[in-house]
Amino acid sequence: MALIGLVRVSTRGQDTARQHDALDPICVKVFEEKVSGKLAVDQRPGLQKAIEHLRDGDMLTVQEVDRLGRNLLEGLIVLTDLFERGISVKVLEGIAAGEHTERSLILDLALALAEDRRRDIVRKTKNGLEAARARGRVGGRPTVVDEDKRAAIVARRDRGESIRVIASGIGVSMGTVHRVLSEESTGG
Repeated sequence: MALIGLVRVSTRGQDTARQHDALDPICVKVFEEKVSGKLAVDQRPGLQKAIEHLRDGDMLTVQEVDRLGRNLLEGLIVLTDLFERGISVKVLEGIAAGEHTERSLILDLALALAEDRRRDIVRKTKNGLEAARARGRVGGRPTVVDEDKRAAIVARRDRGESIRVIASGIGVSMGTVHRVLSEESTGG
């Protein structure tokens, strides 16, 4: 039996050293991916390469189950998907630490706790936003487009400039330019 490691972070700027420190000494090969853990198993190149490298008796190995997903809940969901594919998984640390070949009571409890925690966070966030709104405060990110930028975006579009050129010239994203132009066309 060989251990095949998987290291995952969401963005290129994040450091993988801690995960490599845990996996490199015990795994015969470690695959790395810098993608969102929200992607399905089939859309994750590093995970796919690790799965393809597995042989009978090998175990996919991760430092913590949340490395399989975006968080504990999604990691446990990916873990269940891997079991359905006949893949054994070793988790080194955290609530799901151990060697797993199928769903178990402890994993089901961890899944239930993670789902409950997610619901609790959603509820508290919603309650906090409602309380702030009742006090006249509006949550969310501050707008990057003031009236001057809005007018400049519309004027540049009227001159026939592309969204890409406008975004670059104004210093905002193309999505922001698109949103402003959509709001202008619908009167919003």
